[in-house]
Amino acid sequence: MAEWIVLGSAHAVPDAQHANTHFALTDGERTLLVDAPCEVVSRLRQAGISPWHLDEIILTHFHPDHTAGMPMLLMDSWLQGRTAPLHIYALEDVIDRLQRLMSLYRWENWPDFFPVVFHAIPREAMTPVLEAPAWRVWASPVEHMVPAIGLRIAFPNGEVLAYSGDTGPCEAVVGLARHADYLFHEATGAMGGHTSAAQAGDIAARAGAKRLYLVHTATDPATRTALATEASKVFDGEVVVADDLLRVSVGA
Repeated sequence: MAEWIVLGSAHAVPDAQHANTHFALTDGERTLLVDAPCEVVSRLRQAGISPWHLDEIILTHFHPDHTAGMPMLLMDSWLQGRTAPLHIYALEDVIDRLQRLMSLYRWENWPDFFPVVFHAIPREAMTPVLEAPAWRVWASPVEHMVPAIGLRIAFPNGEVLAYSGDTGPCEAVVGLARHADYLFHEATGAMGGHTSAAQAGDIAARAGAKRLYLVHTATDPATRTALATEASKVFDGEVVVADDLLRVSVGA
């Protein structure tokens, strides 16, 4: 069994209770991080996960609310004595920009720095990303204002979890979420490169997903309550507005 942990659920403007949207997937032996905003180190520690012992990171796109924590995560892992390689999976655009960002910090001069292995994800539908004993991951390009991906994660027991990433409504997410047991979909609002709760509900319905978790949302309680109502008008399955540090058992 593994756990999918919502480390943060907010859109680009967090508050004291809600960090920017990012996730961890762990089975106790292996941990995958999905995105790394400013709060990533503290949120991993709150979730009981060592930030210095991550196995892989997937970055869905290069916006600050999804990548700004990478320099601190890399530096702190080095300061804590990490020696094992860290594998980072992302679009080529993201890898290039992250490497340039780290060069501003002169990370090439940090002595005895652990190996960082970059894996470029092609911008093709349902591209295999990584395979581990407890899960397999695929990615598809989605429709955001910069190159971005969504994810489909399958578990040995047949369960599937999908994550939209930041995106406007698109068929790519319908494909990623086809018959998914859990669909985590952004619900920032109906604006360029983003999705409303009603649109997320429509995508969940068309994909045949069983459960819809809304993330990348506004943080005020009234808006969050309204999001669930909005999505439920078009999706008959369970709708949850995800809270920070929500843990979902998957692959059981």
